[in-house]
Amino acid sequence: MEVRLPIQSAVKVLLFGATGMVGAGVLRECLLDDRVSEVIAVQRSPSGDAHPKLTELIRTDFFDYHDARDAFRGADACFFCLGVTAVGKTEEQYRRLTFDITLAAARTLAELNPGMAFCYVSGQGTDSTERGRSMWARVKGQTENALLRLPLRAYMLRPGYIQPLGGIQSKTRVYRAFYKIMTPLYPVLRRLTPNLVTTNETVGRAMIELASLGLTSRILEVRDINKVAGQSREPH
Repeated sequence: MEVRLPIQSAVKVLLFGATGMVGAGVLRECLLDDRVSEVIAVQRSPSGDAHPKLTELIRTDFFDYHDARDAFRGADACFFCLGVTAVGKTEEQYRRLTFDITLAAARTLAELNPGMAFCYVSGQGTDSTERGRSMWARVKGQTENALLRLPLRAYMLRPGYIQPLGGIQSKTRVYRAFYKIMTPLYPVLRRLTPNLVTTNETVGRAMIELASLGLTSRILEVRDINKVAGQSREPH
C-alpha cells in the first residue's frame, strides 16, 4: 500500500452508526484525535453523550436525505458504520438494509462534496464478483462496487473479527454473549492470527488516517486496516 501526501489537516466527519459497537469505537477515536475538527453523528435517537466536537443529527429516514443537505455540505469524510446481520433475512430485505441505505447517503454526499473520503465498513469475505453463492457476500460486493464508481475517495474496510474496546458492547444479546467468551482469548488471537483480528478503535484510527492522508489502495483487508491504523499503538 502506498500512502499519499496529507490531504486534510483537520477533517469534518459525518458518522453513521455511532451507537453501534463499531461506530461507537470510531466515534471515540474521532473525539480523541486532533485531526478531526468536528463530528456529525447521524442517528435515530440521542445518545446522551456531550462533547465540544460532537453534533447529533437525529432522523428516522435513512433512505432520503433531501432535508439534510445543508448539514452534509462541506464535510470532508464520511465514516459509514451502519450494518445489519443477514441471518433471518431474504436477499431483498438484506439488500435494502445494506445496499440501498448505504448508497442513499453516498450518492447525496457525492453530489454535495465530490472527492470527499467515504470509509465503508464492509466485511471479510466480501464477493467483488457479485456472483458467489453467499448472499451476504454478494450484496456487500454490490455495495462496494457501487461506492467505488461514485466520484468519492471511497475506501472499503473488510474487518473480520472485531474486538470491542473502551467498555463498548454490542446491542445484540447473542453477540454480547459471544464477546464475553472471546474477550479473554483476544490477546492470544492477536498473537496467533494478527491478520484476522482487529478492534473497533483500530477501525476508527484507520478511517481517520484514510481521511487525512489518503491511500492508493481502495480495498483494505484486516492486515491493511491494522497497518494503516498503526496496530502497535496502545489503545486509548
